[in-house]
Amino acid sequence: MIDETRLRRLKFRAWHRGTKEADLMIGGFFDAHAASFTQKQADLFEALLEEEDVDIMAWAIGTLPCPARYEGAMMEAMRRLDYVPIAK
Repeated sequence: MIDETRLRRLKFRAWHRGTKEADLMIGGFFDAHAASFTQKQADLFEALLEEEDVDIMAWAIGTLPCPARYEGAMMEAMRRLDYVPIAK
């Protein structure tokens, strides 16, 4: 189980990126997947949050190659983009 304080910190960092687009993509991903994070996944997500928003978004939409350290199940889930809310 991941410490609640750490989850709150990760959520804040995921939702306060600097642009609305990055907030929706990274924060939306956190909201959709954080409940099932293992410690290792939380560590990876925390490292990902240290990267530039434009890079994270480019890796997720496939306009830049993703570094090997972030390739895997988490980035595959991020690439689905099914967690981004769409206003109707």
